[in-house]
Amino acid sequence: MPRAIIADAFGPPEVYEIREHLTSEPGPGQIRVAVKAIGISYVDVLTAAGKYQVTPPLPFIPGSECAGVVEAVGEGVTHLAVGDRVMGSSFGGIFVEQGTFRASSFNKVPDALSLEQAAVFPPSYTTAFHALSDRGRLQSGETLLVLGAAGATGVAAIQTGKALGARVIASASSEEKRELCREAGADAVVNTRSEDWRGEVKAAAGGRGTVDVVFDPVGGDMTDPAFRTLGYDGRYLVIGFTGGISALKTNLPLVKTASLIGVQLRAFGEAEPAKAQANFAKVLEIAATGALKPAIGQVYAFDDFRAAMNAAFKGEGAGRVVMRVG
Repeated sequence: MPRAIIADAFGPPEVYEIREHLTSEPGPGQIRVAVKAIGISYVDVLTAAGKYQVTPPLPFIPGSECAGVVEAVGEGVTHLAVGDRVMGSSFGGIFVEQGTFRASSFNKVPDALSLEQAAVFPPSYTTAFHALSDRGRLQSGETLLVLGAAGATGVAAIQTGKALGARVIASASSEEKRELCREAGADAVVNTRSEDWRGEVKAAAGGRGTVDVVFDPVGGDMTDPAFRTLGYDGRYLVIGFTGGISALKTNLPLVKTASLIGVQLRAFGEAEPAKAQANFAKVLEIAATGALKPAIGQVYAFDDFRAAMNAAFKGEGAGRVVMRVG
């Protein structure tokens, strides 16, 4: 029988265990997937601990992104067939060897991506595209500053920003992470821990020394100095808060004539489902050219899920954490 990683109470990875898990036959609009690779993010571990903004019901199977092969197709599903390589997302229920999912949440994997890359592709790249294209109105020729640039959405933002024609400055905390940013296509890279971080950003920006858009999945102490790098009509995109929730002085948007903009992919998908689907189709189109390539840092076996979850939560290495299934 297929297995799942599950817990009856929220907590750290140590409260989760592997159990046999019966998978239902796909109903209308569903598919059954043999999961081959699972992406693990900081948010996945936060949710598993019961500390995310949305608390799922118990017992809980963590995970939000995976890739695999379609084993069965329910009534009404026309865009996928048995044998297709697919990638998709779900709020929980992903840490499984086999699962039944909504077909609308899954798409074919472009030939340019491996299943491990595909497993960490959908949330990060759809978030980056929605943030930069819709919320940030990033235009070709503008300058984009990416914080936490070696993380999941950070790498996605670098590559998406380049695909949209922007000049990209990436900020990362170690040389290993900065090298990853260069490989991802950043035009300039700055040291997050530099005593003159704003000076480095100003020099990298050139011209007026300001940036047009800031992509921030970090928050914390970075928010104030990063907001100050914006120029006229700058857009500051709040993606997450891995560094803590910050308090921005409200005179800064006034003085800068800049905007503070929240980005929540789930809310966008619920409010504008047709637009969200169109966005993902565009992202897949770009990915098919080879321009969007997730960086895989650490790969763990399914049975080593606790080590994988802890690695994703700490975020010390460069690249994404993936669990290989089977």
